[in-house]
Amino acid sequence: MLRKILICFVFVLPALWAAGQSTGTSDPVESTVAPKYSNEFLSIGVGARALGMSNAQVAVVNDVTAGYWNPTGLMGIESDLQISAMHANYFANIAQYDYAGVGKRLDSLSAVGFSVIRFGVDNIPNTTELIDAGGNINYDRITSFSVADYAFIFSYARKMKTPGLIIGGNAKIIYRKVGDFASSWGFGLDASVSYRTGKWRFAAVGRDITSTFNAWNFTLDESTIETFTLTGNEIPENSLELTLPRVILGAARDFRFSQKFGMLAALDLTVTTDGKRNTIISSNPISVDPAVGLEFDYEQTLFFRAGLGSLQYITDITDERLLTFQPNIGIGLRIKRVYIDYALTDIGDQSTNLYSNIFSLRLDLVKQK
Repeated sequence: MLRKILICFVFVLPALWAAGQSTGTSDPVESTVAPKYSNEFLSIGVGARALGMSNAQVAVVNDVTAGYWNPTGLMGIESDLQISAMHANYFANIAQYDYAGVGKRLDSLSAVGFSVIRFGVDNIPNTTELIDAGGNINYDRITSFSVADYAFIFSYARKMKTPGLIIGGNAKIIYRKVGDFASSWGFGLDASVSYRTGKWRFAAVGRDITSTFNAWNFTLDESTIETFTLTGNEIPENSLELTLPRVILGAARDFRFSQKFGMLAALDLTVTTDGKRNTIISSNPISVDPAVGLEFDYEQTLFFRAGLGSLQYITDITDERLLTFQPNIGIGLRIKRVYIDYALTDIGDQSTNLYSNIFSLRLDLVKQK
Protein backbone atom coordinates (compact mmCIF):
# COMPACT_ATOMS: atom_id res chain seq x y z
CA MET A 1 0.00 0.00 0.00
CA LEU A 2 2.80 2.43 0.88
CA ARG A 3 4.42 1.96 -2.53
CA LYS A 4 1.18 2.74 -4.32
CA ILE A 5 0.67 5.86 -2.22
CA LEU A 6 4.19 6.98 -3.19
CA ILE A 7 3.46 6.29 -6.85
CA CYS A 8 0.33 8.40 -6.49
CA PHE A 9 2.35 11.35 -5.17
CA VAL A 10 5.16 10.92 -7.71
CA PHE A 11 3.03 10.45 -10.82
CA VAL A 12 -0.63 11.27 -10.20
CA LEU A 13 -0.47 14.58 -8.35
CA PRO A 14 2.07 16.15 -10.76
CA ALA A 15 -0.15 15.04 -13.64
CA LEU A 16 -3.17 16.67 -12.04
CA TRP A 17 -1.17 19.81 -11.40
CA ALA A 18 0.17 20.00 -14.95
CA ALA A 19 -3.22 19.39 -16.49
CA GLY A 20 -4.79 22.09 -14.36
CA GLN A 21 -2.35 24.89 -15.22
CA SER A 22 -3.45 27.74 -17.50
CA THR A 23 -1.85 30.41 -19.65
CA GLY A 24 -3.42 33.24 -17.74
CA THR A 25 -6.93 33.21 -19.19
CA SER A 26 -9.82 33.48 -16.77
CA ASP A 27 -11.86 30.82 -18.61
CA PRO A 28 -10.75 27.36 -17.37
CA VAL A 29 -12.20 25.63 -20.42
CA GLU A 30 -10.03 27.68 -22.74
CA SER A 31 -6.83 27.37 -20.71
CA THR A 32 -4.08 25.59 -22.61
CA VAL A 33 -0.72 24.26 -21.49
CA ALA A 34 2.07 22.53 -23.42
CA PRO A 35 4.10 20.68 -20.76
CA LYS A 36 7.46 19.28 -21.79
CA TYR A 37 6.57 15.72 -20.88
CA SER A 38 3.03 15.14 -22.07
CA ASN A 39 1.67 11.66 -22.92
CA GLU A 40 5.07 10.22 -22.07
CA PHE A 41 3.61 6.72 -21.77
CA LEU A 42 3.68 6.74 -25.58
CA SER A 43 7.48 7.05 -25.46
CA ILE A 44 8.10 3.75 -23.65
CA GLY A 45 7.93 1.58 -26.76
CA VAL A 46 6.34 -1.75 -27.65
CA GLY A 47 7.80 -5.17 -28.44
CA ALA A 48 10.72 -6.86 -26.70
CA ARG A 49 12.68 -6.75 -29.96
CA ALA A 50 12.61 -2.96 -29.94
CA LEU A 51 13.34 -2.61 -26.21
CA GLY A 52 16.32 -4.95 -26.53
CA MET A 53 17.69 -2.60 -29.21
CA SER A 54 17.10 0.54 -27.10
CA ASN A 55 14.15 1.54 -29.30
CA ALA A 56 16.28 2.07 -32.42
CA GLN A 57 13.41 0.92 -34.64
CA VAL A 58 11.93 3.41 -37.09
CA ALA A 59 14.10 2.24 -40.01
CA VAL A 60 14.10 -1.41 -38.88
CA VAL A 61 10.54 -2.40 -37.94
CA ASN A 62 8.80 -4.65 -40.45
CA ASP A 63 5.96 -6.28 -38.51
CA VAL A 64 2.72 -5.46 -36.71
CA THR A 65 4.51 -3.31 -34.08
CA ALA A 66 5.13 -0.82 -36.88
CA GLY A 67 1.71 0.56 -35.99
CA TYR A 68 3.49 2.15 -33.03
CA TRP A 69 7.02 2.73 -34.35
CA ASN A 70 6.59 3.60 -38.01
CA PRO A 71 3.42 2.66 -39.92
CA THR A 72 5.35 2.19 -43.18
CA GLY A 73 6.82 -0.97 -41.64
CA LEU A 74 3.42 -2.64 -41.90
CA MET A 75 4.30 -3.35 -45.54
CA GLY A 76 6.80 -5.90 -44.19
CA ILE A 77 3.96 -8.20 -43.08
CA GLU A 78 4.01 -11.30 -45.27
CA SER A 79 1.24 -13.34 -43.63
CA ASP A 80 -2.50 -12.89 -44.02
CA LEU A 81 -2.80 -11.50 -40.50
CA GLN A 82 -0.27 -10.72 -37.80
CA ILE A 83 -0.98 -10.41 -34.07
CA SER A 84 1.35 -9.23 -31.30
CA ALA A 85 1.07 -8.72 -27.53
CA MET A 86 3.33 -7.57 -24.70
CA HIS A 87 3.06 -7.24 -20.94
CA ALA A 88 5.57 -5.53 -18.66
CA ASN A 89 5.79 -4.59 -14.99
CA TYR A 90 7.50 -1.40 -13.88
CA PHE A 91 8.51 0.02 -10.49
CA ALA A 92 8.57 -3.30 -8.62
CA ASN A 93 5.31 -4.49 -10.22
CA ILE A 94 3.41 -1.36 -9.21
CA ALA A 95 2.76 -0.13 -12.74
CA GLN A 96 1.40 -2.36 -15.49
CA TYR A 97 2.17 -1.77 -19.16
CA ASP A 98 0.25 -3.69 -21.82
CA TYR A 99 0.20 -3.65 -25.60
CA ALA A 100 -1.73 -5.54 -28.27
CA GLY A 101 -1.69 -5.03 -32.01
CA VAL A 102 -3.00 -6.49 -35.23
CA GLY A 103 -1.78 -5.84 -38.76
CA LYS A 104 -2.86 -6.94 -42.22
CA ARG A 105 -1.75 -6.43 -45.81
CA LEU A 106 -4.73 -5.26 -47.86
CA ASP A 107 -2.95 -5.92 -51.14
CA SER A 108 0.50 -5.62 -52.66
CA LEU A 109 0.45 -1.83 -52.25
CA SER A 110 -1.15 -1.13 -48.85
CA ALA A 111 -1.47 -2.36 -45.26
CA VAL A 112 -3.40 -1.41 -42.13
CA GLY A 113 -2.93 -1.89 -38.41
CA PHE A 114 -4.59 -1.28 -35.06
CA SER A 115 -2.79 -1.00 -31.71
CA VAL A 116 -3.92 -0.62 -28.10
CA ILE A 117 -1.64 0.52 -25.27
CA ARG A 118 -2.42 0.76 -21.55
CA PHE A 119 -0.12 2.07 -18.82
CA GLY A 120 -1.64 2.15 -15.36
CA VAL A 121 -1.33 1.88 -11.62
CA ASP A 122 -4.23 0.04 -10.00
CA ASN A 123 -5.64 -0.23 -6.47
CA ILE A 124 -4.26 3.10 -5.23
CA PRO A 125 -5.63 3.89 -1.73
CA ASN A 126 -7.88 6.96 -1.61
CA THR A 127 -7.50 8.51 1.84
CA THR A 128 -9.25 11.82 1.15
CA GLU A 129 -12.16 10.68 3.36
CA LEU A 130 -10.08 8.88 5.98
CA ILE A 131 -11.15 11.39 8.65
CA ASP A 132 -14.88 11.77 9.16
CA ALA A 133 -16.80 14.95 10.02
CA GLY A 134 -16.20 14.39 13.73
CA GLY A 135 -12.41 14.28 13.27
CA ASN A 136 -12.19 10.53 13.81
CA ILE A 137 -9.97 8.26 11.73
CA ASN A 138 -12.06 5.57 10.09
CA TYR A 139 -10.12 3.09 7.94
CA ASP A 140 -13.37 1.75 6.50
CA ARG A 141 -13.65 5.03 4.60
CA ILE A 142 -10.54 4.18 2.53
CA THR A 143 -11.40 3.28 -1.04
CA SER A 144 -9.19 2.59 -4.05
CA PHE A 145 -8.87 3.88 -7.58
CA SER A 146 -6.78 3.41 -10.71
CA VAL A 147 -4.73 5.81 -12.78
CA ALA A 148 -4.44 4.66 -16.37
CA ASP A 149 -3.48 5.98 -19.80
CA TYR A 150 -4.89 4.40 -22.96
CA ALA A 151 -3.94 4.87 -26.60
CA PHE A 152 -5.84 3.53 -29.61
CA ILE A 153 -3.79 3.79 -32.79
CA PHE A 154 -5.14 3.30 -36.32
CA SER A 155 -2.38 2.88 -38.92
CA TYR A 156 -2.11 2.87 -42.71
CA ALA A 157 0.84 2.36 -45.09
CA ARG A 158 1.14 2.48 -48.85
CA LYS A 159 3.86 1.79 -51.39
CA MET A 160 4.64 4.57 -53.85
CA LYS A 161 5.60 4.30 -57.50
CA THR A 162 9.22 5.06 -56.66
CA PRO A 163 10.89 1.69 -55.86
CA GLY A 164 11.63 1.32 -52.14
CA LEU A 165 9.53 4.34 -51.09
CA ILE A 166 6.62 3.90 -48.64
CA ILE A 167 4.48 6.47 -46.83
CA GLY A 168 2.27 5.95 -43.80
CA GLY A 169 0.29 7.60 -41.05
CA ASN A 170 -1.40 7.10 -37.69
CA ALA A 171 -4.57 8.47 -36.15
CA LYS A 172 -4.40 8.30 -32.34
CA ILE A 173 -7.18 8.49 -29.79
CA ILE A 174 -5.93 8.94 -26.22
CA TYR A 175 -7.93 8.42 -23.05
CA ARG A 176 -6.48 9.20 -19.61
CA LYS A 177 -8.28 8.57 -16.35
CA VAL A 178 -7.46 9.38 -12.72
CA GLY A 179 -10.07 7.43 -10.75
CA ASP A 180 -13.32 9.37 -10.52
CA PHE A 181 -11.41 12.64 -10.10
CA ALA A 182 -10.35 13.45 -13.66
CA SER A 183 -10.33 12.19 -17.21
CA SER A 184 -9.30 13.41 -20.63
CA TRP A 185 -9.78 12.59 -24.29
CA GLY A 186 -7.22 13.45 -26.92
CA PHE A 187 -6.54 13.09 -30.61
CA GLY A 188 -3.37 13.29 -32.70
CA LEU A 189 -1.79 12.40 -36.01
CA ASP A 190 1.55 10.87 -37.02
CA ALA A 191 3.13 10.77 -40.48
CA SER A 192 6.06 8.72 -41.74
CA VAL A 193 8.13 7.87 -44.79
CA SER A 194 10.70 5.15 -45.41
CA TYR A 195 13.07 4.34 -48.23
CA ARG A 196 15.05 1.20 -48.85
CA THR A 197 17.88 0.80 -51.31
CA GLY A 198 20.11 -2.26 -51.35
CA LYS A 199 21.23 -3.05 -47.82
CA TRP A 200 20.39 0.44 -46.51
CA ARG A 201 17.15 1.55 -44.88
CA PHE A 202 16.15 5.13 -44.07
CA ALA A 203 13.06 6.48 -42.31
CA ALA A 204 11.54 9.59 -40.77
CA VAL A 205 8.55 9.70 -38.44
CA GLY A 206 6.73 12.87 -37.42
CA ARG A 207 4.82 12.25 -34.22
CA ASP A 208 2.02 14.55 -33.11
CA ILE A 209 2.55 16.56 -36.29
CA THR A 210 -0.51 18.71 -35.64
CA SER A 211 0.13 18.77 -31.87
CA THR A 212 -1.84 16.18 -29.92
CA PHE A 213 -4.33 17.60 -27.44
CA ASN A 214 -5.86 16.22 -24.27
CA ALA A 215 -9.03 17.89 -23.01
CA TRP A 216 -9.08 17.42 -19.22
CA ASN A 217 -12.28 17.34 -17.20
CA PHE A 218 -12.20 17.33 -13.39
CA THR A 219 -15.08 16.06 -11.25
CA LEU A 220 -14.12 16.71 -7.64
CA ASP A 221 -16.78 16.39 -4.96
CA GLU A 222 -17.10 18.83 -2.08
CA SER A 223 -15.17 16.67 0.41
CA THR A 224 -12.24 16.30 -2.00
CA ILE A 225 -12.19 20.05 -2.67
CA GLU A 226 -12.23 20.68 1.07
CA THR A 227 -9.32 18.26 1.54
CA PHE A 228 -7.34 19.99 -1.21
CA THR A 229 -8.03 23.38 0.39
CA LEU A 230 -7.08 22.30 3.90
CA THR A 231 -3.83 20.70 2.69
CA GLY A 232 -2.83 23.73 0.60
CA ASN A 233 -3.20 22.00 -2.77
CA GLU A 234 -4.32 23.88 -5.83
CA ILE A 235 -7.74 22.86 -7.12
CA PRO A 236 -7.30 21.86 -10.79
CA GLU A 237 -9.52 23.29 -13.50
CA ASN A 238 -10.67 21.96 -16.86
CA SER A 239 -7.99 22.59 -19.45
CA LEU A 240 -6.41 21.59 -22.73
CA GLU A 241 -2.98 19.91 -22.63
CA LEU A 242 -0.90 19.94 -25.81
CA THR A 243 1.82 17.50 -26.90
CA LEU A 244 4.19 19.28 -29.27
CA PRO A 245 5.58 17.60 -32.42
CA ARG A 246 8.72 15.50 -32.49
CA VAL A 247 10.64 13.92 -35.36
CA ILE A 248 12.48 10.59 -35.27
CA LEU A 249 15.11 10.02 -37.96
CA GLY A 250 16.41 6.51 -38.52
CA ALA A 251 18.99 4.66 -40.58
CA ALA A 252 19.87 0.97 -40.67
CA ARG A 253 22.04 -1.44 -42.64
CA ASP A 254 21.99 -5.19 -43.18
CA PHE A 255 25.19 -7.25 -43.04
CA ARG A 256 25.44 -10.89 -44.10
CA PHE A 257 28.57 -12.62 -42.88
CA SER A 258 27.57 -15.96 -44.37
CA GLN A 259 24.49 -17.76 -45.54
CA LYS A 260 23.53 -18.47 -41.92
CA PHE A 261 24.82 -15.48 -39.94
CA GLY A 262 23.81 -11.86 -40.30
CA MET A 263 23.62 -8.54 -38.45
CA LEU A 264 21.38 -5.48 -38.53
CA ALA A 265 22.71 -2.15 -37.22
CA ALA A 266 20.36 0.75 -36.51
CA LEU A 267 20.60 4.39 -35.42
CA ASP A 268 17.70 6.60 -34.33
CA LEU A 269 17.74 10.33 -33.58
CA THR A 270 14.73 11.65 -31.66
CA VAL A 271 14.36 15.38 -32.23
CA THR A 272 12.02 17.12 -29.74
CA THR A 273 10.61 20.62 -30.13
CA ASP A 274 9.31 21.33 -26.61
CA GLY A 275 12.33 23.08 -25.11
CA LYS A 276 15.69 22.14 -23.69
CA ARG A 277 15.83 18.54 -22.43
CA ASN A 278 18.50 16.72 -20.48
CA THR A 279 19.81 14.88 -23.55
CA ILE A 280 23.30 14.51 -24.95
CA ILE A 281 22.47 17.10 -27.64
CA SER A 282 20.49 19.81 -25.89
CA SER A 283 19.36 23.27 -26.95
CA ASN A 284 16.28 25.46 -26.87
CA PRO A 285 13.77 24.65 -28.31
CA ILE A 286 15.28 21.59 -30.08
CA SER A 287 17.01 18.65 -28.37
CA VAL A 288 18.29 15.40 -29.89
CA ASP A 289 18.33 11.99 -28.20
CA PRO A 290 20.29 9.26 -30.06
CA ALA A 291 19.85 5.50 -29.73
CA VAL A 292 21.79 2.66 -31.35
CA GLY A 293 20.85 -0.98 -31.67
CA LEU A 294 22.27 -4.23 -33.04
CA GLU A 295 20.56 -7.47 -33.96
CA PHE A 296 22.49 -10.66 -34.77
CA ASP A 297 20.64 -13.56 -36.33
CA TYR A 298 21.25 -17.22 -37.10
CA GLU A 299 19.23 -18.36 -40.10
CA GLN A 300 16.58 -15.75 -39.18
CA THR A 301 15.54 -18.12 -36.41
CA LEU A 302 17.64 -17.25 -33.36
CA PHE A 303 18.36 -13.60 -32.52
CA PHE A 304 20.60 -11.73 -30.09
CA ARG A 305 20.08 -8.00 -29.58
CA ALA A 306 21.80 -5.16 -27.78
CA GLY A 307 21.30 -1.43 -27.62
CA LEU A 308 22.34 1.82 -25.99
CA GLY A 309 20.06 4.81 -25.38
CA SER A 310 18.95 7.55 -22.98
CA LEU A 311 22.34 9.24 -23.05
CA GLN A 312 22.25 12.09 -20.53
CA TYR A 313 24.64 14.36 -18.69
CA ILE A 314 23.97 14.58 -14.95
CA THR A 315 25.66 16.44 -12.12
CA ASP A 316 26.38 14.41 -8.98
CA ILE A 317 26.59 15.67 -5.39
CA THR A 318 30.22 16.73 -5.97
CA ASP A 319 29.17 18.90 -8.95
CA GLU A 320 30.96 16.53 -11.31
CA ARG A 321 29.29 16.20 -14.71
CA LEU A 322 28.78 12.57 -15.70
CA LEU A 323 27.47 10.88 -18.82
CA THR A 324 24.86 8.21 -18.08
CA PHE A 325 23.22 5.81 -20.46
CA GLN A 326 20.71 2.95 -20.57
CA PRO A 327 22.00 -0.41 -21.85
CA ASN A 328 19.62 -3.10 -23.04
CA ILE A 329 19.95 -6.66 -24.30
CA GLY A 330 17.53 -9.22 -25.64
CA ILE A 331 17.03 -12.49 -27.46
CA GLY A 332 14.44 -13.80 -29.90
CA LEU A 333 13.29 -17.15 -31.18
CA ARG A 334 11.18 -18.02 -34.20
CA ILE A 335 9.30 -21.33 -34.17
CA LYS A 336 7.57 -21.62 -37.53
CA ARG A 337 5.01 -18.78 -37.43
CA VAL A 338 5.47 -17.92 -33.75
CA TYR A 339 7.99 -15.30 -32.58
CA ILE A 340 8.96 -15.11 -28.91
CA ASP A 341 11.08 -12.13 -27.85
CA TYR A 342 12.67 -11.20 -24.53
CA ALA A 343 14.44 -8.05 -23.38
CA LEU A 344 16.31 -7.16 -20.21
CA THR A 345 16.12 -3.42 -19.85
CA ASP A 346 17.43 -1.03 -17.22
CA ILE A 347 14.70 1.58 -16.74
CA GLY A 348 17.18 3.99 -15.14
CA ASP A 349 20.86 4.60 -15.80
CA GLN A 350 23.44 1.84 -15.47
CA SER A 351 23.99 2.48 -11.75
CA THR A 352 20.43 1.92 -10.51
CA ASN A 353 20.06 -1.80 -11.31
CA LEU A 354 16.30 -1.41 -11.77
CA TYR A 355 16.01 -4.06 -14.44
CA SER A 356 12.76 -5.19 -16.00
CA ASN A 357 12.09 -8.46 -17.82
CA ILE A 358 10.03 -7.86 -20.95
CA PHE A 359 8.35 -10.60 -23.00
CA SER A 360 6.40 -10.20 -26.20
CA LEU A 361 4.72 -12.63 -28.57
CA ARG A 362 4.02 -12.38 -32.29
CA LEU A 363 1.93 -14.76 -34.37
CA ASP A 364 1.60 -15.00 -38.17
CA LEU A 365 -1.75 -16.33 -39.34
CA VAL A 366 -1.99 -17.82 -42.80
CA LYS A 367 -5.17 -18.99 -44.52
CA GLN A 368 -5.30 -22.64 -45.43
CA LYS A 369 -5.32 -23.04 -49.19
